[in-house]
Amino acid sequence: METIKAYFALTKPRVIELLLVATIPAMLQADRGENHIGLILLTVVGGWMGAAAANTFNMVADSDIDKVMKRTERRPLAKSAVSNRNATIFAWTLTVASFLWLWLLCGSLSAALFVMATIAFYIFVYTKWLKRRTPQNIVWGGAAGCMPVIVGWAVITDNMPSYVPHQWWQAIVLFLIVFFWTPPHTWALAMKYKDDYEAAGVPMMPVVRTPIQVTRQIIAYTWATVITTLLLLPATGWLYAIVAAAAGAWFLGVAYRLHSGVKKGLEVKPLRLFILSNNYLALVFVALSVDAMLGLSTLGEQYGWVPQLF
Repeated sequence: METIKAYFALTKPRVIELLLVATIPAMLQADRGENHIGLILLTVVGGWMGAAAANTFNMVADSDIDKVMKRTERRPLAKSAVSNRNATIFAWTLTVASFLWLWLLCGSLSAALFVMATIAFYIFVYTKWLKRRTPQNIVWGGAAGCMPVIVGWAVITDNMPSYVPHQWWQAIVLFLIVFFWTPPHTWALAMKYKDDYEAAGVPMMPVVRTPIQVTRQIIAYTWATVITTLLLLPATGWLYAIVAAAAGAWFLGVAYRLHSGVKKGLEVKPLRLFILSNNYLALVFVALSVDAMLGLSTLGEQYGWVPQLF
């Protein structure tokens, strides 16, 4: 049982929650009002295997620094609960299974290829190149975490008739929401564990920049996140619009409070923003899911503008 728990921990199950938060609403929005429950469940399983593979490869690559960081010292490879060799075999098995699952069971070769590209990007671009070289590591490396929306969208569109507009512009907006959300989410955590990253030689933004510089960046990316959520309004109904606006104001308020505390030299609690960022993204995407499931009339339809972009 301990061995099973160790292998499960390799997949970073908490990180994979983002897969569920992002994939399901994207698939529901891709074909509003048509709830492809079976296909969604299959896609989540296939996507989970791909994300689990990427996370396991990441743990293998980071096993050296995980041993010196208090936050990660209890990970399976750091405490030798699983060998690097066995973890690598496990990761490759998940990679192959994810590809075949998405291609053959979900009927989407493009989704399967997207997952393979995501795994390669996460390991070779983020983990092996960016992470230990630049404070912009999470900005560009975080693009891998945005891919579940693309994978989900690809599965739905590959299973739709070719004459139906696939509205890929919406998938790009959803991708950008997660892209801009990732830095404030991660930097808030890194502010809390600054000493860990410094000891491991990882140049996270809070390690190489002053707290005031970090919180300014957090505010900029938080604004970008909130504005990007509003770009989706023409393709959504009133429910999503209300929640996106209200949740955005909440997210911004907490980001500004953190920045204000740093400016005043007060003892701040960045983990509040980290936790709030999770709740924010969940609220926005749950609202999108419900809005799409109900098939609410979109604001674009109500006001005579229905985008038909690629």
